[in-house]
Amino acid sequence: MERTIIFCMLFFCSSTVLAAASHKALKYRQILLTIEKLEPTVKDKDVELLHTPENPVEGCVDTALSCFKNGTLQLQPLNSQVNAMFTKAMKVFRKYTVRGPGKQCESSCESYKKKTPKEFLKSFTKLIQKV
Repeated sequence: MERTIIFCMLFFCSSTVLAAASHKALKYRQILLTIEKLEPTVKDKDVELLHTPENPVEGCVDTALSCFKNGTLQLQPLNSQVNAMFTKAMKVFRKYTVRGPGKQCESSCESYKKKTPKEFLKSFTKLIQKV
């Protein structure tokens, strides 16, 4: 009887961990696909440059993801024809939540170099693929 209970608890715990990991992977995959769709529809000229984290240190990945999330909300559509697709992409980024950083990161969003929106999205893609 005890073995059955222990086995059931072990099975339940392992399936919960696997489900949590796969949910995170699915979320990152959705973000990657959204960036790919968004890249050709983003206005790249006559816009404000965005702080672009590149190669954040191990403990600062969550801070960098937070910077990217805030930066994506500042993007502008190329023209009114792509506005519907652009709006859908912005909904994905608004829903995306970044867990709080585990430790205090020395670099803030403002400490990173400013780049064009297209370069910003390419760096975002690289970071998501690393994570």
